[in-house]
Amino acid sequence: MTHQDLSITAKLINGGVAGLVGVTCVFPVDLAKTRLQNQHGKAMYKGMIDCLMKTARAEGFFGMYRGAAVNLTLVTPEKAIKLAANDFFRQLLMEDGMQRNLKMEMLAGCGAGMCQVVVTCPMEMLKIQLQDAGRLAAHHQGPASVPSSRSYTTGPASTHKRPSAALIAWELLRTQGLAGLYRGLGATLLRDIPFSVIYFPLFANLNNLGFDELAGKASFAHSFTSGCVAGSVAAVAVTPLDVLKTRIQTLKKGLGEDTYSGITDCARKLWIQEGPSAFMKGAGCRALVIAPLFGIAQGVYFIGIGERILKCFE
Repeated sequence: MTHQDLSITAKLINGGVAGLVGVTCVFPVDLAKTRLQNQHGKAMYKGMIDCLMKTARAEGFFGMYRGAAVNLTLVTPEKAIKLAANDFFRQLLMEDGMQRNLKMEMLAGCGAGMCQVVVTCPMEMLKIQLQDAGRLAAHHQGPASVPSSRSYTTGPASTHKRPSAALIAWELLRTQGLAGLYRGLGATLLRDIPFSVIYFPLFANLNNLGFDELAGKASFAHSFTSGCVAGSVAAVAVTPLDVLKTRIQTLKKGLGEDTYSGITDCARKLWIQEGPSAFMKGAGCRALVIAPLFGIAQGVYFIGIGERILKCFE
């Protein structure tokens, strides 16, 4: 195995570990984000804490982890594609990997964002249905009642089945083909490309501010903080696009809730019916989800877990 192969494999291991740890830590906040973004008109949840408390009370502790299995299964390939693509485009576009070139860094981030949607789009599509099932059940039955797990259906056959990623994926493939799993692809690209364009160059430049020539890299605390800051800035910046993506990808709607024919239709209805502030729904949750995710990722890279695992097999 060449040094470059070792480096790529180590990065993929680091990305996978960071993804698994990160998702486990912040998933309940991500669930709150989805439910807050999806609620129309009269609010069922007053905010993130209220949403988490009501979810825990009605659906139990594991209710806050609905859809986590999909993320945990697919987060490793998603991170692997994103990191490998960003590295590939950086090497392709920048003559010297160490040389700072903002335009090329942004272009590399753009390429990484485009590549990762192959996994991100179906992963988020399935995750959103599972995360929103409890909100829908409460919406249909009234806030006083306990949400059941029967709220998600794609057809008559699935009415009495507990919603699962496999069931939803099968129903979508059977009724709509592969296009069903890639619903909201345009909105996902519109969110992920700007996110990567903002995040990668911002992190690289923030991290470079703490570069220690003796150690050959920035300190752990500096890398962690840079990851958190860059992640939260990028997350808040693209929240309006994330709201549109969540609304478009949600298949089942509550009573009186709108359906959307596309990104423009969704944006127009959101603006008219719920006002400009609706575009920032879940912004705080997104920052709280993304900041630790990327902070953990940079921490895992700093420690070099991938490199240590590979050394055991040498």
